Amino acid sequence: MANGRDTREIKRIRNETLVALKVLYPAALQAEQILRSLLALFPTLEFDALKRDLHYLSEKGYVERVATEDERDKALTPWRRRWFRLTPLGMEVADHCIHDPALEE
Repeated sequence: MANGRDTREIKRIRNETLVALKVLYPAALQAEQILRSLLALFPTLEFDALKRDLHYLSEKGYVERVATEDERDKALTPWRRRWFRLTPLGMEVADHCIHDPALEE
């Protein structure tokens, strides 16, 4: 259990994050927009938990951060305003062509 979330819920949130980004592939979504779309399914989801999940998905190579032209230093951009998009590998995981035990329920 991580910060009040059980393993099953963490996996569901990560899978739904991939699905939300898959709908707009190859476009990107801001983290705030991802959170709002997930709140319908997970009403108690907090932004810090989503932030950890986005970081995890980025580390796995399923999601990538997209920097806009007007960002001077992307490390200084607040997390809620950062843009993320699905990678080709993330698309295959979202389509269940590639199985990741860390995301399977």
